[in-house]
Amino acid sequence: MASNTTVECAPPMKATSDGAFQGDNPLDYALPLVMLQICLVAVLSRVLAYLLRPLRQPRVIAEIVGGVLLGPSALGRNHKYLHALFPPRSLTVLDTLANLGLLFFLFLVGLELDPRSLKRTGKKALSIALSGISVPFILGIGSSFVLRETISKGVSHGPFLVFMGVALSITAFPVLARILAELKLLTTDVGQIAMSAAAVNDVAAWILLALAIALSGTDSSPLVSLWVFLCGLGFVVICIFIAPPIFKWMARRCPEGEPVDELYVCATLVAVLAAGFVTDSIGIHALFGAFVLGVLVPKEGPFAGALVEKVEDLVSGLFLPLYFVSSGLKTNVATIQGAQSWGLLVLVIFTACFGKIGGTIVVSLLYKMPFKEAVSLGFLMNTKGLVELIVLNIGKDRGVLNDQTFAIMVLMALFTTFITMPLVISVYKPAQMATSQYKNRMIKRKDSNSQLRILTCFLSTRNVPTLINLMEASRGIGKREGLRVYAMHLMELSERSSAILMVHKARKNGMPFWNKWQDSDPNQIIVAFEAFQHLSQVSIQPTIAISAMSSMHEDICSSAERKRVAMIILPFHKHQRFDGHLETTRADLAHVNRRVLEHAPCSVGILVDRGLGGTSHVSASNVEYTIAVLFFGGHDDREALSYGARMAEHPGINLNVVQFNTDPKAVGESVKLDIKDQDHPEARVEDEEFLAVFKEKVSKDSSVKFEERMIKDAQETIDVIRSYSRCNLFLVGRMPEGQLVTALNRRRECPELGPVGNLLISPNFSTTASVLVVQQYQSQLLLESLNSLKEDDMTEGEYDSQ
Repeated sequence: MASNTTVECAPPMKATSDGAFQGDNPLDYALPLVMLQICLVAVLSRVLAYLLRPLRQPRVIAEIVGGVLLGPSALGRNHKYLHALFPPRSLTVLDTLANLGLLFFLFLVGLELDPRSLKRTGKKALSIALSGISVPFILGIGSSFVLRETISKGVSHGPFLVFMGVALSITAFPVLARILAELKLLTTDVGQIAMSAAAVNDVAAWILLALAIALSGTDSSPLVSLWVFLCGLGFVVICIFIAPPIFKWMARRCPEGEPVDELYVCATLVAVLAAGFVTDSIGIHALFGAFVLGVLVPKEGPFAGALVEKVEDLVSGLFLPLYFVSSGLKTNVATIQGAQSWGLLVLVIFTACFGKIGGTIVVSLLYKMPFKEAVSLGFLMNTKGLVELIVLNIGKDRGVLNDQTFAIMVLMALFTTFITMPLVISVYKPAQMATSQYKNRMIKRKDSNSQLRILTCFLSTRNVPTLINLMEASRGIGKREGLRVYAMHLMELSERSSAILMVHKARKNGMPFWNKWQDSDPNQIIVAFEAFQHLSQVSIQPTIAISAMSSMHEDICSSAERKRVAMIILPFHKHQRFDGHLETTRADLAHVNRRVLEHAPCSVGILVDRGLGGTSHVSASNVEYTIAVLFFGGHDDREALSYGARMAEHPGINLNVVQFNTDPKAVGESVKLDIKDQDHPEARVEDEEFLAVFKEKVSKDSSVKFEERMIKDAQETIDVIRSYSRCNLFLVGRMPEGQLVTALNRRRECPELGPVGNLLISPNFSTTASVLVVQQYQSQLLLESLNSLKEDDMTEGEYDSQ
């Protein structure tokens, strides 16, 4: 007998409500509910990221943990909360937005992968990648038999084997790039190998995942799975032939320095959605279409960067965290019960770590890598992340993974990523592995004919012309071994999760300029450095520091240690305006400079740029500079004069050296005969010996003028310095010694410049000369020098101009 009972279905959620005052509950409507969900997820993930920052964890860990906390594993145990904020009716809207955000994020991941770099992948990185895929894949298949006999009975055998193998063999390329950047390993040999191997691993994982999805279809016929896979392959082939010419045409119509046409950005985003629709219709997944298009977008020029800027903040900040919540709502840790389940969790974690780490270490050692580097590389390659969750979620949606298996795999991904940074930090310390002997840590040296190595740093193109002209002046004479310059571009590591810029730049780090910066940096940098290298006898090697400004000094100092340079030249944190006054460019750069002065393994110079030689490279035959060295005494002044002596060897440079001595007949309060000469008699002797050698060396050099001035007070000192204000460059020590310095030491607006440097940048001191403030390397900085760097900025008082 037929039943007459009817089942009432819940009405679909309407988009918007009439408001609480009209009696509507906003949580019963799709739009206000999803807005509240987004706000909750964004706040929670940011709070967790802040709490996990001391543990040096990437943001993906905070987002995964946040998703699990919001799901049935933690807060979701309260059914009132779960049904109020994440009712079953709202999950369709939530999953749609999450997958839309994921679609565009995978497009960004594709942008980070450069197919040309895969062609250039060396045998070492390729072998490491293959071992890092094959060993854990095989072990994953082995562990799948155990799971299938215990907690995953009844699942389809073939798809389950492939899903388990893929889940254990994945290396998260975007997460790894971020970890390497934060550990300051992105530009090291280990970082380069890890990125190359991870790129190969990423591509292989997506191919295997496409195979797994094709096999996991609801139709049991193997012909259907084959047809799905072949159609997906055909889609990729068609895209390879059609998409690149169109994208290259768009990129050519987006010149450097001009805004990218909105039409091209919109057309690209529509193409991403269309590609996702095609692959979803085929039966693979919409994410594949977006990823393939991202890979095919040209990486050079501003076009790729504009796409990142338009898409990333909205997608990564708001929509992508919804995917972690969607995943967290499917994860119930409570399903892992009993000794058997927890034992299986340990088995899966051990299998994943042993396969990935062990396979990587063995191959790395076969290529004769140091053991610590091999172990670090194994830990890095074991990084999981978003791609892992994508694999698991697809397996869950396809019915390949049940609740318990899914929870075990999510915890495995969380654990393996969590341990990566702490383990790498404890094992791999590049600074301690430097074995090369480092002798010449300063300009002043016994063998004046040895090669001079200098590390010059710049934030933007503003300082490049002055740096090049300074290097031209520093190259000395032909009989020397020459000058080697490492030009370091300081790139700030932002909170953005995308690694496209840092990966693209770091991949080519240290290559010749015409091969390296041709695609990604402004043309004026390429032309300037390349022209200078061709026209001079100076060897230039580019390098990059990619770090947060708070720890940028570590990159600079460690690079100087590795390159064994004699001096680091830093940009001043202020630049000159049209009216001649200095204004702050980057306030945080001042803190970087002070930390470098405190921790540098060599001498340091801070360059106050007032346009030495103009806005372009001055050829050797046209160089005509006057350089003034102000010598009061002490280590730093001796180093400044040593640098000036090298510059004086250039035929186009005149060097004026002024030695300031206190007039013994001087009487007054401004100069007190206290003090320094009595406290440091050995310093005075060193000054006299150094000056005697210098005078003898330049006695027959008409381009060098040496003058001794007997000074009565501070005002007379300032007047003498003003008489040299028409020079092109002042060379001064940061912490000069002598009685006169005490009288000058009234203002400390910029402690990193010292008393004389602060005088030369004072608004009351009119000059167009650039200033190079030098600190000589000391194994242990003098207490006065250290204290000066730790002082807070003093008042904006001015020097006496009486």
